[in-house]
Amino acid sequence: MNDSPGWATPGSPSDGQGSEADRPAAPPAAPPAADGKWSATQPPPGQWSSPAESATPPAAPAPQQRTGWGSYDSGPQQQPGTPHGGPYAHPGGWGGAPHAAKPGVIPLRPLGLGEILDGAVSTLRGHWRPVLSISLVVAALSQIALLFVQRATMGSAVITTDRTPSAAETSKLLGDTALLYGAEYYLEILGLFLVTALLAPVVSHAVLGRSSTLPATLRAVRPLAPRLAGLIALLLLGALAAAVLPVLPGILVGSAGLAVLGVPVSMVLLAWFYVTFVLAPPALVLERGSVTASLKRSAKLVRGSWWRIFGISLLTWALRGITSGIIVMPFAAVALFLAPGGFGSLLDGSAEMGWSFLIITAIGSVVAATVTLPMQTGVTALLYVDQRIRREALDLELARAAGQDGGGPVTGG
Repeated sequence: MNDSPGWATPGSPSDGQGSEADRPAAPPAAPPAADGKWSATQPPPGQWSSPAESATPPAAPAPQQRTGWGSYDSGPQQQPGTPHGGPYAHPGGWGGAPHAAKPGVIPLRPLGLGEILDGAVSTLRGHWRPVLSISLVVAALSQIALLFVQRATMGSAVITTDRTPSAAETSKLLGDTALLYGAEYYLEILGLFLVTALLAPVVSHAVLGRSSTLPATLRAVRPLAPRLAGLIALLLLGALAAAVLPVLPGILVGSAGLAVLGVPVSMVLLAWFYVTFVLAPPALVLERGSVTASLKRSAKLVRGSWWRIFGISLLTWALRGITSGIIVMPFAAVALFLAPGGFGSLLDGSAEMGWSFLIITAIGSVVAATVTLPMQTGVTALLYVDQRIRREALDLELARAAGQDGGGPVTGG
């Protein structure tokens, strides 16, 4: 399978190069191929439009839907020198936000930061049953796994005050700490990638103003389960390699200083890897391509917008962390109150070894992740939509699908 997904607008460069006026208007939908698969110039069935449309030509969209920021018509209305071009751009490029159709949680044009965040929250509010159900299951499974890692590594966290820790004890403490934080990080990104993929159909319906149900969402994703598992495995292996390779020389020669010098390199590589391939899960689910095609697709969509996607993802991560801390705080206070030894046991680390403390804080973490995971993953899915609007005039296809009578399934199948 080639790396050009079915949604790509014919003639529009997927890497975002070229002028706006050189891009042709989106052609009408092509009929399905004889082998039952959709052609390379047509979105997959049941995504932004109904597969039944292939039997008849689509009706011409309303003028306000066709000439949004995602439109690349080169007609006389286009204002030269204005951002994105098109008649919605104000002369000089400094006017207010353009008017655009908004059938769902976002306007059908290139999105600003506030619109992306608002769209993610609106998706959670309007589709809370499938969203919270999926995030609750993923958060609970991740927290259960982390709970056993915490219990296994907390033995070395107890601070001894009667003697100086030996070199072996210090080495074990450092190793257990690295294992704990490593498990926490990789379980975190595993949950992010998985929930992003599972909720991509929900976001696609929210964009069009349609309802979603948990059974329909699971039916849409079920045929893609093997490919999704392979994609997430590759993403985890790549993230592990990005973190380990820079510090591996120091570990092999037994030099702590050399290993510490590799830590900043690991952080840079992890950030680059995450941002470059963060759009692969929604690309796989919504475009129904192969694992390698989804990875290439994400890299192409991110190219030229890496810093923008990095900044939005980092800000969302920070907002999610603050919200999670506020939610977890009461649970931690209750856990500390019930722990033997009270506040003193927290200072010497003994409280964190008890099952009661770990279980109560784990419940708080599950509640926090259930609420905040959809915000992060919704932002990622909307970034995917936004990049396609900016690069491929996807807003034209979305406007056409939103104006149809009736609705198709969440995804093809």
